[in-house]
Parts: sequence; C-alpha cells; structure tokens
Amino acid sequence: MKILVCISKSPDTTSKIAFTEGNTKFDENGVQYIVNPYDEWYALVRGLELKEALGGTVTTITVGTAADDATIRKALAIGADNAVRVDAEATDAYQVANEIATYAKDKGFDLVLTGKETINYNGSQVGGMIAEELDLPFVSLATKLDVEGTTAKMDKEIVGGVETVEAQLPIVVSCAKGMAEQRIPNMRGIMAARTKPLEVVAPVGGEAMTSFVSFDLPPAKSAVKLIDPENMDELVELLHNEAKVL
Repeated sequence: MKILVCISKSPDTTSKIAFTEGNTKFDENGVQYIVNPYDEWYALVRGLELKEALGGTVTTITVGTAADDATIRKALAIGADNAVRVDAEATDAYQVANEIATYAKDKGFDLVLTGKETINYNGSQVGGMIAEELDLPFVSLATKLDVEGTTAKMDKEIVGGVETVEAQLPIVVSCAKGMAEQRIPNMRGIMAARTKPLEVVAPVGGEAMTSFVSFDLPPAKSAVKLIDPENMDELVELLHNEAKVL
C-alpha cells in the first residue's frame, strides 16, 4: 500500500504571537515550529500503523522552503519512509492543495491522508481540495480508518452519534482526534531520519486564491474580580449587569 501523508508546520503552542508590517504579516522571530499536531498524531501515525499491518510505504509531502526541513525530518524520525518537499512558500489552501495534487496525480497512491486542519489557521480545506483535484472520494473528520483489501472503512462523529462509511481505494481522508495515538520518536528513529531521502521538487506555480488582509490578536483578558463569598447580591449583580450571563 502506498500512503501519502500531508505534513505542515505550525508554531509551537507556547510561542508568543506577534505581527509586523501594520499587522499584515506574521512575525516569525523567535518562533519555534512543530509538525502540525493533526498531521502528526493522527494522519501520519495512522498511516504508519496501516503500513505496519498491511505492508507498503509512507511518504510525507510538504509545501514549503528549506526552513521547513527540520520539521519534515521529525516526521521521518517518527517512521515515514521518505519525504517530498515542494519548494514553494505556502500561501493559501488552494495553492497548497494544487501543488500536492499535481505531485500525487501519477504516483499511484492508495491513500492520501491529511490532518483535519492546522492549529494556526483552522481552515480544514486542503483535504477536500486535493480530492477534487485528483477526482477521488473524500471523507472528512474521520476518527477511525481501517482498510480491507481495496475497501476503506471509516468512522466519523456526527450530531448524536457516529457515522460509518465505506469507499473504494484510492481515497483522500482528513483525520481527526481518535484516529491514532501520538508517537514519540526514539533515538534510533532520529538517527535514521538523517539519512532518509527528502526529495525537493519544483512547484507548478499555481496562484493563490486568497490573501491575508490583516491579523488581530484577541482582546487581552480582563482582571479578575474577587467577590466576598458572603456578598451574593454583588455577585448576582455583576453576573447580570456586567458579564450579562444571567
């Protein structure tokens, strides 16, 4: 089985977020990047589990520059067999999906896996766009994925329950929490990642369909108000007139 896992980078959740150039550009100074958790913990790890159970290979693909290579190497350390980097700055979901689909179109992948979204943009668009470009079935927000022969069986949460769907391979799946458990790369994996192949391919140069106008930080949290536990009238008044939750 040939599995392609889409990998992107995200700022570490402990990074201090700031913007430059009149709030039109993300300030990368001092930011530590990690593999997007939905891509890593669920898409990549489930891909590796399927490979271990059924045989085959797991290839990761990233749209990015040489600055992303360290992030890609972590995915290799976790267990991917090889990696591809499309040598272009990622600008929007359509551009990323177009680059990935163009690469994958004639490679014969049985499964294309993505995380359900990135934690920095929360767009949840790339998987569906890749499926459209490749003219393949697409299942979003899957929490379980099994493969028997040429049939993929998936669970996804819906209002009030769980929906089970089946589709014939090849297929594109976006993976949500519950798909797999996080794997920590060991020293052997880290050392092996240094010599695993990382192929850099030229971009097709598709244009982005969206652009960022500006960024805004969320409002700062207000100070905490301490109310005497004996003064319930004041608490009720604040909840009613100021917080407006009563």
